[in-house]
Amino acid sequence: MPLPTLDLDFVRASFPAFRSPVLSTHAFFENAGGSFPCAQVVDRLHRFYTDRKVQPYAPYPGAQAGGAEMDEARSRLAALMGVDRQEVSFGPSTSANTYVLAQAVRKWLAGSGQAIIVTDQDHEANSGVWRRLADEGVEVREWRIDPQTGSLSTATLEPLLADGKARVLCFPHCSNVVAEINDVAAICAMARAAGARTVVDGVSYAPHGLPDIPALGCDVYLFSAYKTYGPHQGIMVIRDAFGAELPGQGHYFNNATPYKRFTPAGPDHAQIAACAGMADYIDALADHHGLAGTPAERNRAVHDLMRRQEVAVIAPLLDYLAARNDVRLIGPRDAAARAPTVAVDLGREAEPVSVELGKRGIACWAGDFYAVRPLTAMGVTSARACSG
Repeated sequence: MPLPTLDLDFVRASFPAFRSPVLSTHAFFENAGGSFPCAQVVDRLHRFYTDRKVQPYAPYPGAQAGGAEMDEARSRLAALMGVDRQEVSFGPSTSANTYVLAQAVRKWLAGSGQAIIVTDQDHEANSGVWRRLADEGVEVREWRIDPQTGSLSTATLEPLLADGKARVLCFPHCSNVVAEINDVAAICAMARAAGARTVVDGVSYAPHGLPDIPALGCDVYLFSAYKTYGPHQGIMVIRDAFGAELPGQGHYFNNATPYKRFTPAGPDHAQIAACAGMADYIDALADHHGLAGTPAERNRAVHDLMRRQEVAVIAPLLDYLAARNDVRLIGPRDAAARAPTVAVDLGREAEPVSVELGKRGIACWAGDFYAVRPLTAMGVTSARACSG
């Protein structure tokens, strides 16, 4: 059965920002920095702060309702991504979640003489914390991008895995400036065959469709709820087999609960509960467009629905930018090969251009969006980059 066309009026009606007298004055091109929250998230967050803001799970109505909504968020997001609810951890940000994970891996690898592979295509959150493990004696290997295209090639990954010493491979689903969608399933299969675990940064991909984790085959997948229509939380899926191998980073008495093993501080109850609104939105899209099946099947269909719309919308812009000789389009020209996050090297200071765009009703900032390494590898100074 062919997919229907994405109903953009229905989508826009789901986001209060489009009715805001402040935000609705500009076209929003800041998806590299965050997304608008959907109405379902806003409503759940307001309800929690109004009616549930007590210690959850205690034996009285507000506490019971709060705990149930936190459990609902974990269960429903897990079902959409095709994983067990115990494999979904929440934290204050993806940067914080990755840091905690790296501390667990640091102890796991201590004195082993084994290696970690990182890329120079990543947002710094999935690069810097791993690179700093070199200070602890862990060998850090770099999988480097092509300086012209920004692409990662499996041909250059193969020798980094060849000696069997690499235990962890960290790479992005797609970069927030290069935007090319990496073949996660193929890369994870290569790593698994070489005995390496995989940590995938999905921050710049998840806004374009929540991942099908079993299909990707990764051991860890991280993304940010606040870039995926939700509140300011980081979400980390860590598969049971890998999580059980790693030393817990939370309170010792919580080690028996997988999703608490990597949450060293008390979670933000309200924001976790509000994350169920992300699932509400995906379900609403599925229902509105007549997409049936299990939660995971509906999620895949919504993913495909959104991706088809993105590819159609972004293609003319990519063609226009690629045809100009006064700017450099970063990443693939093929809309189907990339996320619709578009960065260009203007060849001059980008901040004044960003300011002028703001005056003309376009919200689009300049800078590196923490992607300093890929820009440097491609010979682009962050001051010349503009992304939206």
